[in-house]
Amino acid sequence: MRFSFPTADPMDGLTALRREVGEFLSEARSAGAFTPRCSGWMAFDADFSRSCGERGYIGMTWPRRYGGQERSAIERYVVVEEMLAAGAPVGAHWIADRQSGPQILNNGSEELKRELLPRIARGEVFFAIGMSEPDAGSDLSNIRSRARKTEGGWRLDGRKIWMTNGHRAHYLIGLFRTGPAEAGSRHAGMTQFIVDLSAPGIERRPIEDMIGEKDFTEVVLDEVFVPDHYVLGMPGDGWRLVMAELAYERSGPERFLSVFPLLNEAVDLLRGSATEVERRGIGRIVAHLATLREMSISIAARLARGELPSTEAALVKDLGNALEREIPEVLRGFARQPPRHGGDDYSQRLGDAILAAPSFTLRGGTPEILRGIIARELGLR
Repeated sequence: MRFSFPTADPMDGLTALRREVGEFLSEARSAGAFTPRCSGWMAFDADFSRSCGERGYIGMTWPRRYGGQERSAIERYVVVEEMLAAGAPVGAHWIADRQSGPQILNNGSEELKRELLPRIARGEVFFAIGMSEPDAGSDLSNIRSRARKTEGGWRLDGRKIWMTNGHRAHYLIGLFRTGPAEAGSRHAGMTQFIVDLSAPGIERRPIEDMIGEKDFTEVVLDEVFVPDHYVLGMPGDGWRLVMAELAYERSGPERFLSVFPLLNEAVDLLRGSATEVERRGIGRIVAHLATLREMSISIAARLARGELPSTEAALVKDLGNALEREIPEVLRGFARQPPRHGGDDYSQRLGDAILAAPSFTLRGGTPEILRGIIARELGLR
């Protein structure tokens, strides 16, 4: 098997869009709307997301009748890339724009599309991902949360964990068992649902990480009612939909640009005084970033054409996360002051990135899961 990363549409002619987004970000930063940070796609700021919605930066590729702009996947990529590189707080609308909205667009009923997509595009409602479970490990097929059919809809029970901004979101898209696994297939009997997080029977528990941030959530569902039109696709088709969703999640520029604001700051600090070792170290990182960027752009174009490059997406995620774990360690060796936790100067931001780096391997699939996907395509397992 040969991995396929065909050349995407050229970015020639998109300079004006890149300049437009850059000016928007510069004005927002000057006005004190945000301070650049690593992993801006996890930083929740509802006001900033509404500003993005007003400018048409959410749901850019969607049909106009659903609140979109009908722009190309490459144009959307430019906007996302600029936001991440600037360390902007796009976390509120991130999940909805990246994967929940496309899932609704591709697999939701007409009623669901008209109900939710325009509100997502305006930056009014935000989504979380309901896949991982406390006792399921890294194998998503081990989920135990269940949904049973009832009059007019379904009743959901179970627990979901490690949901980014789940305590702040309005909805989640969750994977639940609706039937038994079939012989020879652990992936049968699963269904994806839209879940209103304000519904009775929902309990949300924020999780504090080792650097004091509360970006993740555990959600407990007890007999939560979901109407029939909140089912995505057909009952039992959840695994196929999840694989499509993970292709969006694993292949985007956030998989290698999460610590770019820190790298950019390091380059500015080293400018004019960098040693040969430091120049080579930075150059190696930039070369890897450029390669991953081309791979990611190619996947974005393929997804827009309706293809499902799951293996290529897994490869980008695995390589990107490896690089992102490496960058803080490389910069630690170049630091003029010891990294430290907390605060708002470079050494403190570097310290926070060093502490957070091990978690980069967990989101969107562990290295073991990703390499298993790649090995299967190569015929190695």
